[in-house]
Parts: sequence; structure tokens; C-alpha cells
Amino acid sequence: MQSKLPSQAEYVIVGGGIIGLSIAYHLTRLGHRDVLLLERDQLTCGTTWHAAGLVTQLRASENMAKLAQYTAGLFRELEQVTGQHTGFRQCGSITVAATPARLEELKRGASMGRSFGLDVEIIDAAEAKRRVPLLDVSDVLGAAWIASDGKTNPVDTARAFATGARQGGAKVLERTPVTRILVEKGRIAGVETAEGVVRTEKVVICAGMWTRTLAADLDWTVPLHAAEHFYVVTEAISGLLPDTPTVRDLDACFYAKEDAGKLLVGFFEPKGKPWGMEGIPSEFSFESLPDDLDHMEPHLINAMRRMPALADVGLQLNFNGPESFTPDNRFLLGPAPDIAGLYVASGFNSCGIESSGGAGKVMADWMSTGMPTADYWEMDVRRAMPFQRNRRYLRDRTGEAVGLLYALHWPHKSPMTARNVRVSPLHDRLAAAGANFGEAAGWERAQWFGYPGMPASGHATFARDDWFRASGAEHEAARSGVALFDQTSFAHLLVQGRDALAFLQRLSTNNIDAPVGRVVYTPWLNDRGGMESDVTIARTSENEFLVVTAAVQRIRDLAWLRTHAKEAGHVFVTDVSSGYTCLSVMGPRSRELLMRVSPADFSEAAFPFATAREIEIGYGMALAFRMTFVGELGWELHIPTEQALGVYDALIVAGRDLNLQHAGYVALNTLRLEAGYRDWGADVSDEDTPIEAGLGFTIAWDKGEDFIGRATLESQRGQIPHRRLVQLAAPRAVPLMFGTEPVWRNGSLVGYLRSAGFGHTLGCGIGMGYLHCASGVSAKWLSEGDFEIEIASQRHAAIASLRPFYDSNRTRVKGELRKAEDLIAPELLMARSKK
Repeated sequence: MQSKLPSQAEYVIVGGGIIGLSIAYHLTRLGHRDVLLLERDQLTCGTTWHAAGLVTQLRASENMAKLAQYTAGLFRELEQVTGQHTGFRQCGSITVAATPARLEELKRGASMGRSFGLDVEIIDAAEAKRRVPLLDVSDVLGAAWIASDGKTNPVDTARAFATGARQGGAKVLERTPVTRILVEKGRIAGVETAEGVVRTEKVVICAGMWTRTLAADLDWTVPLHAAEHFYVVTEAISGLLPDTPTVRDLDACFYAKEDAGKLLVGFFEPKGKPWGMEGIPSEFSFESLPDDLDHMEPHLINAMRRMPALADVGLQLNFNGPESFTPDNRFLLGPAPDIAGLYVASGFNSCGIESSGGAGKVMADWMSTGMPTADYWEMDVRRAMPFQRNRRYLRDRTGEAVGLLYALHWPHKSPMTARNVRVSPLHDRLAAAGANFGEAAGWERAQWFGYPGMPASGHATFARDDWFRASGAEHEAARSGVALFDQTSFAHLLVQGRDALAFLQRLSTNNIDAPVGRVVYTPWLNDRGGMESDVTIARTSENEFLVVTAAVQRIRDLAWLRTHAKEAGHVFVTDVSSGYTCLSVMGPRSRELLMRVSPADFSEAAFPFATAREIEIGYGMALAFRMTFVGELGWELHIPTEQALGVYDALIVAGRDLNLQHAGYVALNTLRLEAGYRDWGADVSDEDTPIEAGLGFTIAWDKGEDFIGRATLESQRGQIPHRRLVQLAAPRAVPLMFGTEPVWRNGSLVGYLRSAGFGHTLGCGIGMGYLHCASGVSAKWLSEGDFEIEIASQRHAAIASLRPFYDSNRTRVKGELRKAEDLIAPELLMARSKK
């Protein structure tokens, strides 16, 4: 008999799949007893029951890998802790490569895994065959072997979480669908069911395929869509052992695992089949979808080529069931931006089982304390843009998202479907100029510009191909002449009111009480001193400030402002992003170009660095910031959107004899890396303090007002950080770096690169990463160490510095036109000259 529905609970979990059950389990492990889980039908009835149960730990980032690593470790002990059988077996996994590009990706992945403490071994074809005799390795160039990977029974594992949660005091109720989530005055008030209302202040939605609709009813964007997922189960195969490693052939789009003496073979095809666009029926439970052998057959044939035994054994089951996918193949975790106490954990892209333990722990900690325990930004639901709950967009993107799981993960790659949602008014002009576009937060942004006859490409390669040469030319233009960047994707947030200054002083480490017409760069911190964001704030009048932030941070930063504004008095926050186009004019000849199109005085005396001024330009007006993200003299032009085309055309005409070059975001990245500028979300995050990140200059210790996070910074003040963001260069390495490469000092792993690229001015690969030393990461410790960067499983000599390798004194930013080659750090020049 089911327990009676309580009238209130401390925590309510909506959904009884493995994710919701894991959260319930972990909340009780934290000591919370008043936990209520509500399942609309029976536990695991949505997706969990038909999941393949693979447990794989190599993921795209450190914290995603940690989720999977924690899960694998938990599965090893969960049965013992709860007394419930899980079926977990650590059998290892093999991923084969039959092309050079795939092998390089595996080698880079192996290096990345070492960064995160995961042992990934690159083996040859013969060793792969020895471990899995069923494989045909005649065309295999190599493989990745992870001994600690495994498999589990999803239903039994979910039941173990349920058992553990109940043992800890949680109440788990089946056949109790939540019909409505109640919100009062901007915060959670409870949930409504057919049996009554449960009052609560903390709710997490773990409803899988139904989550988008539940959230949309609250005007909250949680973008996911169901897609059909196909697998087959063979008849018994003689000699197939339970410890047979899981096999993946990503180019052939299939995986295979031993399942009770049979093979379960599943597919992630390049063109998937979205399902349920009109909504998922509420009664859909333990159901499969119709077979589609025509759709699956080409991939099954590929699997037979790789594992010939499949052709000689019958199929016992041909299965098709729905799973949820997100537009960028990342999970959706975290708080609703505008509803206090409401959270989500959904959209696991066929990785829910292997991430369930970690996701459950993360969400339990987050709900319990109000803060994540680490940087989960790439999985944070606040990265989602409002338009992304559009069902047509989700359907079209999901058809591609299925295959992107196994597609080659080229650098700077963006999806090809559901594009051109958000475009700059200059989009057609840029396309005509040869722009190769990528996507960020739905924006079409120029990655690089091709030369005449160069074919358009949606991604870079691992090699120094056309994209490398094109972006290198743009990089050089910004260093030697003048380059034009379209940065319309910037978010613009207007803060107004008589208490606006005090409000922003409370949020900011830097001193915002600057004269009207000044621009201030500042971090915003959380209570533990981590950087929730970093923004540029222009004081446009006594009680008005324009906050400029990155496109992907728009919803997060807007929520941060609005949340804190509720208790800030006379403060108004308005998103005015659509009103602005931003053109950045950068390079030593930027002043000369602007003087041709504007009567404003751009001299050093009249327009110093960090000045904001409205100027006439072309036939229009613009708010010009004397700022730079490339380490050169330059201005950002924030232009009313309707005037952008005219201003752009005027700049192009005026810049012809100056050899004005269009430039994209790849060049922007390599330029800022040379100059040592930090990128939030890559180099800095909500677990990094400004002191650790080398941004101590942004802390106004002597300003009268207190600011959030100051107490933590005071404890680090004057200390040498044990963990510190460091500039690194590989002077003679031929392979390119893209980030996540391990960093070794005297043979010991001390960190990895958060971001990386090729410094065309420096002539070598460069990056930034946090290095660790118990006695402190000092200049002396760096100078006395022998450093190496591991690229694609090979180590290359490196040098490390606390200062940028290019123009560390910011002479070019100040308008002093010394030659770029004279501004390269001497230690880098010396390292480059060694044989």
C-alpha cells in the first residue's frame, strides 16, 4: 500500500528514473530526511528501463569526467551499501580507430583523460583483437583501452538508489503524477497532484522527456527533445564471456556489449529520428516504438563488418525506444534563473546511466547549499537561450544531435542544423566577405574568413590547413594594421536607479564609482570568492550603467542581477541586447581608420583607455569604448542595431587603402591568448578566485563598500596561491593545441590547459592552465622546473610564466607603436632558438 501524500516536504523530486532516484539517495546521504520523490507511474518507466547500461568515464571536460568517474566508483559499492543487486561489472572498454583523424582524436582524448586522473591507454590493433577476439581489426590503426569502464543493469541500479533513499528516510511514491508546479512571488511554493498539494521550497524536475513541457508551463527554457534510439540483442554466442569489454566503433556508429551471453549492439546514426514533437503522452510507460529496419540496417551492416560473428547469429530482439537529447549534447543541470528553489536535472543524451551517480551528488549538494561544489557551467541550464524551447528548432537539431555523440569532435565545430536563428544585421555582408560561421548561444559568428575560392567549412581540423592560414592572416592584421570583428553577440544589460551604484559596488570587486564616461572591467563573485562572471561596466550617467557581457552568459548574468536587485532598493535591470550591434576595430592603425569616419577626437589625451563616449560615425551614432581583448590599440563600437549597416559600410570604404581585414573568433582567441586575457567559462569560472586567476588588479581593496566574496579573497591576500593560472608555451611543438592538454613539471602532472591556440606572433602554441604546488605556484617554482605539454599522447618541451608572452607591459594597448616582434618575451625567444 502506497504511503499517504504528505502536505509538505523539504525537498520534492519530480520523476522516478535513475537521475531522480540518485538525487533522493544523495540528499539522504547528506542527512536530509524530509525528501519526497513523486513518480507519475512506476519507477524507471520512461527511459531508464531500456537504457543499455554502459558505464564510460572519458568525457569532454574535467567536471563531466568527474561525474562519470564518481558514478563508476559508486556503482562498485552501491550493492554493498544498499543490499540491492545492481549488476555492475567492471569489464573495460575499447574504442577502435580506422582513420588517422579518429586515431588522433583518441590520442588527444587519452591525454585529456590523464589530465582528469583517468587511465586511458592507446593500444595497437593486435592488442584490441586479443582483448576482444570477435573484432575484425584488418583496417584498425589503433584503439583506446579504459580498464576501469564497465556496464550495469539500469533497472537494478535504479532500484538500489531507491532502496538507499528509503533507508535514509526518503518517501518514494509511484503513480502520483505532478500536474502543476506552484510558484508564488518568484519562488517555489509547492507541487500539485491529483491527491493534493505538497508545500515545499525546493523542487527538482527529473522528468526526462516530459521536462521541456513542465518547464515551459513556467516560462522557463529547458531545451530537450526525444529521439528514437535503436539497438538489437543477438541470440547466445558461444564462448562470449561476461567480462568481454564494451566495444565502440565511432565511425561505424555503433557500440556493443556482452549481455547474458549475447551481444547488445546499439547505434548513434548521423541522421537521427526525433520523436514526440507534439508532446509525450502522459501514459507512455515501459513502451517501445515501432521497428525501422531500413533506418537501422546500414549501421547494422557496419557492425557486422567490425564483428563478423554478428552475421552468423540470429537477432533475439530488435528494440527502439526514446531518449532525450539537448541542442549541444550537454546535460541540463542547475537552478531556474528566475524561480528561486526550482532546479532541473535532465537531458542526458544517452549518458544518463553512466552519469547518474555524479549528477545525483551534484544536484543534492547544489540544492542543499544553494551553490554547486565545482564549475558545472557547460552543463548549467542557464546557458539555454529563451528561443531554444521552440519545438521546431529542437526537432531539427535533435536529428543531428544523435549522431554528434559519435561524430569526430573537430575544433571549433558547430552543429549544421537549426541554424541562422540569431544573426547580426551584418550577416549577409560577412558571408559575402567569406565568413565561415560557427554558433554560440544561437548566434551566427564568423570563425574565420576564407580567401577567394576557399570552400566554406563548419569546423577546423587538427592540422594547419586552410582555416589555420586564414585565421593566422587575420591575427597578423590585428597586430600590424587594423582588423574588424563583429561582436554583436555581446549581451547588453542596463542597470538604472538611484541605488544602482551601491548595487553594482556590492556585486563587483572593482570600484564602479568612476566618473561618467568611464569603463570598468570587474569580476562578480559568489560567497566562496569564485567568479560568477566577469563583465565590462560603462557608467553612462550618474544613475545609469551599461553592463556588457558574453553571449553565453546573458541569462546567467541577467539572473544574477535580478536576484540581487530584489533587495537593492531603487534598481531596475533591463536586457537591451537586441538594441545593439557591436563592431570592434582593433590594431595599431585603428585610430587612423576611425578618424576617417568620425569627427571625434581619438587622441590619447582626449580618448584614453577605459573611456566610453558617444560619437558620430558615418551617418549614425555609436557608444565607443576604448577597450581591447586582443592586446592592441582599439575601440568597441556599440551601435544602435538599425544604424549598423551604414556604419559598417563606412568603415569598409574608409579602410580599403589601410588593408582593413575582417577577422573572426578564432583569431580573437589566439590574439587574447598571446596577450594573456582571460576568457570566462574557459580560463576562469565560479570556482576560481581573481587571485588564483591572476586578476588581482581588479580588486579595489580600498573602496568603501563591501562586496560579495571579499572574505574569501582576504584569506588569500598576500599569499602565494597553491593553485594559479599560468601562461604556457610549447616553442617547438608541431601538433596544435586546443585545450585540456596535460602539463608536466619534472615528470609529475601539475595541471592542464584550460584554453590553447597557436600564437602567430609568437610562432608557437600557447595556452593557459591552472598549475598546482603545495608550497605555492611562484615565479621561482616556474623558473626552476622543466615543463612539458602533452599533445595527442606525446610530450613536448614547454615554458611557463606568470606574465603574458606578448607585450606584458601593455605598451600597444596604450598606443605606443613598438614593433610586435620586439614585444615577445625574451625567455620564449631563447626557447624557440634552441635546437
